[in-house]
Amino acid sequence: MNNTINALYFSATDTTKKVVTGIAKKVAENFGQEIAINVIDFTSPGVRLKPVSFSEEDVVIIGVPVYAGRVPNVLLKYLNFIQGKGALAIPVVVYGNRNYDDALIELKDILEFNGFKVLAAGAFIGEHAFSVTLAQGRPDEKDLAIVSDFADQIYTKLTTQKELQPIVVEGHQPYRKHYMPKNKDGSPVDIRKVVPKTNDSCTDCKLCVELCPMGSIDAEDVSKLNGICIKCCACLKKCPVQAKYFDDEDYLRHKQELEVEFALRREPELFI
Repeated sequence: MNNTINALYFSATDTTKKVVTGIAKKVAENFGQEIAINVIDFTSPGVRLKPVSFSEEDVVIIGVPVYAGRVPNVLLKYLNFIQGKGALAIPVVVYGNRNYDDALIELKDILEFNGFKVLAAGAFIGEHAFSVTLAQGRPDEKDLAIVSDFADQIYTKLTTQKELQPIVVEGHQPYRKHYMPKNKDGSPVDIRKVVPKTNDSCTDCKLCVELCPMGSIDAEDVSKLNGICIKCCACLKKCPVQAKYFDDEDYLRHKQELEVEFALRREPELFI
């Protein structure tokens, strides 16, 4: 096989990274020869400024998190500039145990529109960005076993199917509106403008500046934002002194509801 295995992902808290790289490594391993793995981590805003193009010789596993049931709006510009040119693609979405709604079908549609041939697709679960208890520690060993099995199925399809058969994934067309939390009165609330606060534990190490996928945290004063916050929560989860937090009432109510209403473990869904 002359194909290159490409692992592309946006993964602020590393859950999508674990799934996508796990698939890529196992597919490459199954070939039993030196198969190159090209990793493009487009979590950093600078990487998303660089054009990406593939060819018929490429296999591309591309993963994004699910935000409000859809592909994150902030990634649409970048994703729509990726050129497939006949490459085989495996779209992957990772969600926090609530629902992936129309994110997977949306990512599949984007890739097909951009010249990819979709070979397989999957929806996996990762620890919710807002929480340390909802889908805690996922993807876990059970998830990664499914990742490995999925990679085996992809390898089998790559090596045995002469003509690519189209796959059907869960989702609606036209896509449903973005999922919105509700306040205590049952009215939808918009938490997009909610931003994290910084407490006195901060040591000004600047790690959050490096981590922010929007480049929004001010390098001179890390308590300030110079751009949007997408609530990826990398600055909360990866802060060594837990200096970042949210105190918005609607945000915290939504977080609590998610942790209570969606505590029952969901399992990955594979389409191949």
